[in-house]
Amino acid sequence: MAGVTVKAGEGNTLNVLGMPLRFLCDAKDTEGAWSLMEEEIPFGLGPPPHRHDWDEAYYVIEGVLDFEIDGKPVRVAPGDFAYLPRNTVHAFKGASPSPTRVLIFAVPAHSSAFFEEVNREVHTVPDDLAKVPAIGQRHGIEFMPAPGGSRRGP
Repeated sequence: MAGVTVKAGEGNTLNVLGMPLRFLCDAKDTEGAWSLMEEEIPFGLGPPPHRHDWDEAYYVIEGVLDFEIDGKPVRVAPGDFAYLPRNTVHAFKGASPSPTRVLIFAVPAHSSAFFEEVNREVHTVPDDLAKVPAIGQRHGIEFMPAPGGSRRGP
């Protein structure tokens, strides 16, 4: 396995539901052991409650994220860190006027394939949002039903 260096502005960047996501170290670089991504999350955007069978850690560089972690609200600001063990139900939304920049560390590196497929298959929102739960299911992500039984978000 070779070392990896990614300069500012370089790296594989995807547009995931209006949120730029840049791979700093992808699954293929670590033989699936872990991945590191930088994401920009605009105000009000972010995934609905979901869970998956890998751990994630978030470090906020700029801006603010409003998390929901196992049903509890948590605000994460610059310099703050959040660790979510596998199968933790979580959601987050950008909560600052300018996009929030966050580093996301995943162990093992399963999320890469999900983001790549969403980038390929979901082109218009809200028209293509109905595709996201099936894509998630193929990659081990379970989106939680909204209260009352209807699905919210993807």
